[in-house]
Amino acid sequence: MPQLPSDGVVAVVKRDCPTCRLVEPVLAELPGVVVFSQDDPDFPASGDVRDDTALDVSLALAIDTVPTLIRFSGGIESERTVGWSRENWEALGGVTGLGEGLPGYRPGCGSRTTDPEFADELLVRSRGASLSSRAVDVTALEDEVEALHDRGWSDGLPVVPPTRPRVLRMLGGTAREPDEVVALVPPNLAPATVEKVAVNAVLAGCRPEYLPVVLAAVQAACEEEFNAHGLLATTWGAAPAIIVNGPIAAEIGMNAGGNALGQGNRANATIGRALQLVIRNVGGGRPGEVDRATLGHPGKVGFCFAEDEAGSPWEPLAQSRGIAAGVSAVTVFAAEGPRGVADQISRAPGSLARSLAAGLRTVAHPKLPRGFDATLVVCPEHARVFAEAGWSRADLEEALGEVLRLDPAEIERGAGGIEEGVPPGILSGPAPKFRPGGLMIVHAGGRAGMFSSVIGGWVGGPAGSIPVTKEVGP
Repeated sequence: MPQLPSDGVVAVVKRDCPTCRLVEPVLAELPGVVVFSQDDPDFPASGDVRDDTALDVSLALAIDTVPTLIRFSGGIESERTVGWSRENWEALGGVTGLGEGLPGYRPGCGSRTTDPEFADELLVRSRGASLSSRAVDVTALEDEVEALHDRGWSDGLPVVPPTRPRVLRMLGGTAREPDEVVALVPPNLAPATVEKVAVNAVLAGCRPEYLPVVLAAVQAACEEEFNAHGLLATTWGAAPAIIVNGPIAAEIGMNAGGNALGQGNRANATIGRALQLVIRNVGGGRPGEVDRATLGHPGKVGFCFAEDEAGSPWEPLAQSRGIAAGVSAVTVFAAEGPRGVADQISRAPGSLARSLAAGLRTVAHPKLPRGFDATLVVCPEHARVFAEAGWSRADLEEALGEVLRLDPAEIERGAGGIEEGVPPGILSGPAPKFRPGGLMIVHAGGRAGMFSSVIGGWVGGPAGSIPVTKEVGP
């Protein structure tokens, strides 16, 4: 970069700016001014003009507008003004009578450093040194998307090539340092830095503002009690899913309403996908290798949604799990694909609770108690039935627990002509369908339709997976 004066005045201009052309004669009136020209080394026509077409000086000085006039004292910037203002230029330059015959004020123009044409190049030049990931060259004859798929970095769907500018823009979504280790990702317990997570967020199609949510989800999924390795290795079909609570859900445009568990919302779709790609590409959790699912389900590409807190009759899920009110958080849990529970007739909370319990009983198998966790997504029309009756989340949990006490005579092996079930004689009384804490209740969905959803899980508790809730950081 060209040397800047320790003491004196520096001007940054470009010929393509009408205000810069307007003040060309004024620059000649400033004693000792050093002029850096962004687009034409011959502009201005006289004075100490230096070539800044490479924009090194403009980047170093963080120039957003031209003309910019800066005074240095002892090698340190002491004063700056942008655009043309006779009063400001005279004060900064220490002279009077500048620009006689010119208007007293004219706004400046955008610096070439803000030109979209140069945005990617300048971003890499200014912040590229912060990246440590290995660059992979793709030949001119290769299609980038196909190359990424062929190298095994895709979940089977096309991915967004994680170029250096895209990764740097993604990193702009967090205040965390790129080399900070977020977690050790199972199954290989490979360190995932913020940068590595950002790379996979780009692959997934995330926007930078989603990155804090992805980072929190990665941290939650890598906690020991979540047991991501076990969840991957099991032949059962569950996989990590994410529920988002707090202000960030609305800030990044997540869907908690109609079709909340479906397609069509970029944040929902790509945040869940980013977590799965981190597990695949950083941790080594690939289908057919460590991932041994017999069937799996489509949500293994990515499963994420927000809770409808505004319309909920209950406190947010994250708050019920110990997060302070108003704080953004994610809850990561083991999830099968959702299945609907329809009840369009019940208007009494007891009746509706029994309907929902009937759907919940089918998790894993109607004759298997205690083993598998589940999440119940209560739709707004069903939630209204409970709200009008004054039922709290705890009331609903208690009612479901009472109904979901399974009679040994119904669930022993051979009962109902089904060989599956618990061994005869081991139960002395009714058995709970879910372990304590093994059923989460969340509110989401469209305003029309009395259709809630059961999301089965995996083996719950220390022998399997425990849901983990984490605050979303900066």
